Order: sequence, then C-alpha cells, then structure tokens
Amino acid sequence: MRDIIDRTDVSFLIDTFYKKVVTDKIIGSFFTDVIKLDWDRHIPVMIDFWETVLFGGYKYKGNPMLVHMELHKKKALKAEHFERWTKLWAQTIQDHFEGKIASKAIERANTVSQVIMMRIKQLKIDRFNIGNI
Repeated sequence: MRDIIDRTDVSFLIDTFYKKVVTDKIIGSFFTDVIKLDWDRHIPVMIDFWETVLFGGYKYKGNPMLVHMELHKKKALKAEHFERWTKLWAQTIQDHFEGKIASKAIERANTVSQVIMMRIKQLKIDRFNIGNI
C-alpha cells in the first residue's frame, strides 16, 4: 500500500468512504433520509475539504461547523454517530492507504469529530441555561 499523495487519491477515498456510509445502519439515514444529499454536489465539496485539510490551499470554502449544526437541528447527532463516522473513515483509509498523510487524515477526522461533538454539547448547555434565566 502507499500513502495518499494527491487529489486523485482524495477523490478515491471520498468515493469509497461514502459508498460505505450510505448503506451504514447507524449513520446512513443522515445522508439518505434526513438531508437527502445531492451527491453530485456533495462529493466534490468533500474532496475539496479533505484536499485542503491534508495538503493545504484554499479549495474548500464552506463551514463544516455550521453544516453540522443545521443537520443536528433536523436529527440529533450523538456520540455514537461520530464514533461510527470516524470508524468507517479510518477503516476506509487503512484498507487502501498507509503513511504520513493517511495517518494525518485519520487524526484530523478524529479532531473534527470531537470539535463538532463539543459544540453540539455546548449548544445543549446554552439552551438549558438560557431557558432557566
């Protein structure tokens, strides 16, 4: 196996990963039922995101925190969802790649997942505190 070296590899990773995600019993419904993703639009955005995360540059122009906060409003995102997402992500990478960038992709996914989970928990705390003022 070899490392992730360019956009072509990122594209392969994203395509392979999302094929697993859409059929997953724990998180698949978020993509197929809750937000009914336009895959032709979503996949290139994810490729841009991960290419930017792994190799730098400015291809990705979105706000992943905002996107996940909006998703959470539609259906609660829980720790088990993030754990499943990161597990599938790591498995997909480990099935096809190894090396410094592959490890970085797994580490960054874990970090992104933890940050979003913390922000969701903070929203719950903020709502609780505001309601009791």
